[in-house]
Amino acid sequence: MRFAILSDIHGNLEALEAVLADARAQHCTHYVCLGDIVGYNANPSECVQLIQELECPVVKGNHDEQASSNFSTEDFNELAEEAIGWTREHLSREEKEWLADLRLTRQVRDFTIVHATLDTPHQWGYVFSDLDAIASFTYQHTSLCFFGHTHWPTAFVRDDTVRRITTDQIMMVPGKKYFINTGSVGQPRDRDWRAAYRILHTDHHVVEQRRIEYDLATTQRKIRAAGLPERLADRLAQGR
Repeated sequence: MRFAILSDIHGNLEALEAVLADARAQHCTHYVCLGDIVGYNANPSECVQLIQELECPVVKGNHDEQASSNFSTEDFNELAEEAIGWTREHLSREEKEWLADLRLTRQVRDFTIVHATLDTPHQWGYVFSDLDAIASFTYQHTSLCFFGHTHWPTAFVRDDTVRRITTDQIMMVPGKKYFINTGSVGQPRDRDWRAAYRILHTDHHVVEQRRIEYDLATTQRKIRAAGLPERLADRLAQGR
């Protein structure tokens, strides 16, 4: 059994389609989405529909929450707020209702999924450091949890201590806990423009990092044609 773990798609249809094609080529049998399907890029509705068609477990991200509501948040910067306003205008009522109804955490088989943190998932905290990860490990009741939100593919392991691991092939060891970020499908921020996702190989207890090239120029052209901020198109090529 192979799970494709996707996160932070952010309305980037070309990146999502490329990741799904790669997942099929890698013989993935199941899919999971960690939220932020919408926001920033120009195809929110199409990305929601593709994820719905997968009929897979999904949790809510902060952009999903904002796009499905009518209130603003001071936690969003001006760029994100402008993109959310545009996104709201390009989602149907049914799509907004579907996003609004998503849960914050879920258990899938024998692992957990969350967009941000396990200790306070509704506060949308970021996990960048070992110290950040400790709080989530306290609430992690499975050996493995996948999270998103930071747009940085990284992983933390807890045994006697909590530490970061950076390998692209994580071999899970019994008795340890793993808190793993998939990176972003639609807006990577680790200086690598390629779409990021992970594959969980359940039979071999391995989590694999994947990076996939996609039609970046088309995504950028759509952003500009939609009247979204130019910076959103520029930053995609920079992976930031």
